[in-house]
Amino acid sequence: MTALDLNFALPSHVTDLAARVKTFVQEQVIPYEKDPRWTSHGPTDELRRELNALAARAGVLAPHAPEEFGGAGLSHIGRAAVFTAAGYSMLGPIALHCAAPDEGNIHMLDVIANPEQRQRYLKPLATGVVRSCFCMTEPAPGAGSDPGQMQTTARRDGNEWVIDGDKWLITGAEGAAFAIIMAKVVGGEGDGGATMFLADLPNPAIRIERTLDTMDSSFVGGHAVVRIDNLRLPADAVLGEVGQGFRHAQVRLAPARLTHCMRWLGSAIRAHEIATDYARRRTAFGKPLGSHEGVSFMLADNAMDIHTAQLTIWHAAWVLDKGERGGTESSMAKVVCSEAVARVADRSLQILGGLGITRDTVVERFYRDVRAFRIYDGPSEVHRWALGRRIVQGQAG
Repeated sequence: MTALDLNFALPSHVTDLAARVKTFVQEQVIPYEKDPRWTSHGPTDELRRELNALAARAGVLAPHAPEEFGGAGLSHIGRAAVFTAAGYSMLGPIALHCAAPDEGNIHMLDVIANPEQRQRYLKPLATGVVRSCFCMTEPAPGAGSDPGQMQTTARRDGNEWVIDGDKWLITGAEGAAFAIIMAKVVGGEGDGGATMFLADLPNPAIRIERTLDTMDSSFVGGHAVVRIDNLRLPADAVLGEVGQGFRHAQVRLAPARLTHCMRWLGSAIRAHEIATDYARRRTAFGKPLGSHEGVSFMLADNAMDIHTAQLTIWHAAWVLDKGERGGTESSMAKVVCSEAVARVADRSLQILGGLGITRDTVVERFYRDVRAFRIYDGPSEVHRWALGRRIVQGQAG
């Protein structure tokens, strides 16, 4: 019987870059965690630009970007190592310019954009000059977990497209330089099909009605309610092909849900380390907290959840690097990781006791922020439903 040849060793250039990122985050980013510019609606653009400048000087800005725009052209496995290192602070991905939605938009534009769009939109985004947003989610009865309920419309009028609709929970809309808008074509070519459009911001036809007050606070620009009213765009504003928006969006969705896992895993590792250090130092009933099985068992469960999440991410990244679609693997990773890191956050806060509910450590903020991860990029229930359907149909092992 031939042994299965498994190799979990990462390339040296990846481990070296991840180590540099980890050091950068520890030494230069973590001190900003008490900065008042990290607001309840996320870090301000001023703070983002300051952190980006530090990352650029350290040579770690946008390592995932295409090499033609100064990036390292990382594979998905490479991103797993580097993004986890960046996530050691929730401000780390902001500093490296590898946070959502920009990281996912960079990847999608790199794959889909035509040469003119690459220069006009991808280049300034990949180099951190600007930010972007992805306008897909809508308030009820529009598209949420079910993209087929898309209500935003796009109709052809001569050489222009006219777009109307409401979007909400649009991350980073406030202050973005452009938007990628998903809309359903009505009439003519591509009737009934979803299409993506590129729109410069600000634009009077795209109105940010308000920034939502949410429990998370890790994304620059927060989450906005957006009204699109009689937006006129030229014919060449289409990203990809008319009527193929959902198909093209898959280029973004599987890798983007996986990079969320990578970043949050880094924060989970940090929370676990903070809890472990406290369990070693704090005493109760005559011995360190960590000597009590009730606490040591929680630390052991943390370590197992972190390990499981790490392996799940690596496998899904490996599948994507082979050129496969990776839909099933990334769905599994999204559920496994979002729930695992949430458990790590909860146990870490519990171990810290009274300290855990204060903002004297970052664990309290991580606990609040990571709860949203089980909802965005597909709730756990939707991924389980889709996976279960594939199993019943014999499409998943």
